[in-house]
Amino acid sequence: MVSLLGTSPSSILSCPRLSSIPLTSPVCFRPGNTFGGKLYRRIQSETKKSRSRHHVLVTNVATGINSIEQAKKIDTKESARPVYPFAAIVGQDEMKLCLLLNVIDPKIGGVMIMGDRGTGKSTTVRSLVDLLPEITVVAGDPYNSDPRDPEFMGKEVRERVRKGEELDVMETKINMVDLPLGATEDRVCGTIDIEKALTEGVKAFEPGLLAKANRGILYVDEVNLLDDHLVDVLLDSAASGWNTVEREGISISHPARFILIGSGNPEEGELRPQLLDRFGMHAQVGTVRDAELRVKIVEERARFDSNPKEFRESYLEEQMKLQEQITSARSNLSGVEINQDLKVKISRVCAELDVDGLRGDIVTNRAARALAALKGRDHVTAEDVGIVIPNCLRHRLRKDPLESMDSGIVVTEKFYEVFS
Repeated sequence: MVSLLGTSPSSILSCPRLSSIPLTSPVCFRPGNTFGGKLYRRIQSETKKSRSRHHVLVTNVATGINSIEQAKKIDTKESARPVYPFAAIVGQDEMKLCLLLNVIDPKIGGVMIMGDRGTGKSTTVRSLVDLLPEITVVAGDPYNSDPRDPEFMGKEVRERVRKGEELDVMETKINMVDLPLGATEDRVCGTIDIEKALTEGVKAFEPGLLAKANRGILYVDEVNLLDDHLVDVLLDSAASGWNTVEREGISISHPARFILIGSGNPEEGELRPQLLDRFGMHAQVGTVRDAELRVKIVEERARFDSNPKEFRESYLEEQMKLQEQITSARSNLSGVEINQDLKVKISRVCAELDVDGLRGDIVTNRAARALAALKGRDHVTAEDVGIVIPNCLRHRLRKDPLESMDSGIVVTEKFYEVFS
């Protein structure tokens, strides 16, 4: 297995004072203040006067305040809850490798992590946030639009590019967005800002979690317990890369291309096959049985709980190495080649395992290239394919109720049969 050592310097970006950032609304309601009837009537009259300017304009309420949110994110970075270092995770190499490959090549399509409770699934996923590289985004854009790639641009940014306007850009870390099980569909997809509609007479769209996750990571813990209507939303966005919202006479679409990461316990229920197929890779996590390794995990966790800052500093060098390794792999990925013979053999494995569709072939090719880039090579070997192919095909096999063998072992046996 690949040596996973390394990484993450936390780069603190300088940001403008919040007071210098203009708010879109002319009326600021502060918590604790009360407004009498006179002030209410004055606001109401000003609103009526200004409606001739607004008409029924559809605006994006998040555009004006997104730069404030980015500034707050930077200001509160050090005061946020400390995250367990990725380099300090003991064991679970398969899960860690799948996560790293998806960070290197987001087009792999995410990873589904299934395993026993208490095996560090959520801890490992959330520890990935320190390793995420920086990307270039359009400043103040709620969709993290790419200033150079139209495929990742929101409608407003695309219009500005078409008109030849110069875009203000900034560097920011890739977002990791948590999707709670109890989230409403409006919170996920986006909704109408009623307050803005009442005070300014404007039909304003407030983007949801899918907009925030664009070009980032969307993490769903206990994904097998997610409500069906939210599963349908994820399926639609994962399939098209766009989120379309139809609300109160407003029709708006925005890019929603994200790395979908899910985790769950198979004892709590199976995942719908349609959603399972959308995950590029599948990692199986088991409980550590080695007594000495279990003791080490307990001791490391105790150290972290007693003094998180000191514990994180002890792994800073390894975190930085791993982040450099990821950054190098991302930049070298386009130069990694996989020869025709390996491509044919990968497709033979998929065909002989009766894998439906071609996603298995595509994901295996991408994952093998990402692994070669992580190892610092410019070509893919059969060993690279052998490491990733069980994770790429395990969840795509047809379920046989009489089969007692793990599907990952079935894939590995077929790989050796074809590649021998």
